Amino acid sequence: MRLALILFMFLAGLPAAAEMQVPQTRTDIQTGFVPVVKRAAPAVVNIYARRVVSVRSPFSNDPFFQDLFRDFGTPRQRVENSLGSGVILGADGIVVSNYHVVGEATDIRVALNDRREFSARVLLADEESDLAILQMEDAHDMPALELRDSDSVEVGELVLAIGNPFGVGQTVSSGIVSGLARSGTATGNARGYFIQTDAPINPGNSGGALVDINGRLIGINTAILSRSGGSNGIGFAIPSALVAQFVEQARAGHDSFQRPWAGIDGQPVTADMAEGLGLDRPGGVAIVQLHPKSALLAAGFQPGDVIIAVDGHPVNTPAEMIYRMSVTGIGATARITGIRQGRERTVEVALIAAPEVPPRDTRVTGRRSAIPGVQLSNINPAVIGEYGLPLSARGVVVEDPGDVGRRAGLRAGDLLLSVNGAEVGDAGDAVRLLSNARRWLSLEVQRGGRRVTMRFRL
Repeated sequence: MRLALILFMFLAGLPAAAEMQVPQTRTDIQTGFVPVVKRAAPAVVNIYARRVVSVRSPFSNDPFFQDLFRDFGTPRQRVENSLGSGVILGADGIVVSNYHVVGEATDIRVALNDRREFSARVLLADEESDLAILQMEDAHDMPALELRDSDSVEVGELVLAIGNPFGVGQTVSSGIVSGLARSGTATGNARGYFIQTDAPINPGNSGGALVDINGRLIGINTAILSRSGGSNGIGFAIPSALVAQFVEQARAGHDSFQRPWAGIDGQPVTADMAEGLGLDRPGGVAIVQLHPKSALLAAGFQPGDVIIAVDGHPVNTPAEMIYRMSVTGIGATARITGIRQGRERTVEVALIAAPEVPPRDTRVTGRRSAIPGVQLSNINPAVIGEYGLPLSARGVVVEDPGDVGRRAGLRAGDLLLSVNGAEVGDAGDAVRLLSNARRWLSLEVQRGGRRVTMRFRL
């Protein structure tokens, strides 16, 4: 973690052993969490977000019903409102919340528990991490929570979840940290690495605070596992270490989160794999494939190696590995520990953003093209990361299919492999081939792991 994060971690000088004590007197028991709530609650806010979405008829893309329901195919605008929570992290009105609360919102209001309200705008948002950083307008001397290093959190610690469940107003619930390093278990858009708690988290708590018994933020509540929609004692919070990176990047002027690019395809090591990889127990991430421009490849890693730790922290899934790299941040170096044929070694790896090499060279097909208005780009590591493409992907990606392309069945993220039997080499090739198509059109497209051939009469 870079030194800049210390701005939000006022840990120095605080007593360590004295913090974690069982109540000793009747007064302690009667007081309970009152001092903690008084310290933390003013910095937890309610967020009201409004967004305008376009709703299309379910028959608009159907080849049979689209003519019968032509009048219903025109996109209509609908207003959606969402309610959630947020946490103030700076006296200047910097607020963190969930992407699913404020993402793509056109109007955001932030309400403090003293009933003051402020307009806010999104500075940085990331759907994959389900985090967003807001700036309250004309806000000064705001109450703010201190960030505690989430790597110091232990299972069994007492915690409070503060938020606005079901819109009833600010509510506090208590519990413990029931698990750490949870990955691949949360619901919704969030993917990564979570703190698990049994403190009740309900709808509306999203974006609220998970604090320790000293009122310091250790996580942002984001999701629950539930069959009924209510709390079943399995809730997840995004660790404060990642939140700190988001705040740092937002203050630096980024509008999207820049996470380090590993350039690897890996999988968790199972018990069946461990023996063949020279491990005495299952654990770590086995490298299946490396991109030619991967920083790990440059550092000497190769397929078959097992990565077991990043900066001394064990990693057992690709999500954990990316989390650890994201906390360290682009431009820094990470100590990555791997095993090859039973031998362990630690290597310093420079953390880089996904390279824009070769250039995207984004092109848009013209009005006389067989499919006008399609936005096409060359594939490079940055594009691979954005669309979750295979590391081996080559050629051209559809970044925006346009209205005609969308009706024809194209989607953002499709790989365009050939046009009328001619292989597509780059975006310029694709535009030229689509412009030259006459009478008929055949497209070979890769979507996910499937190849699809589309044929049209022009």
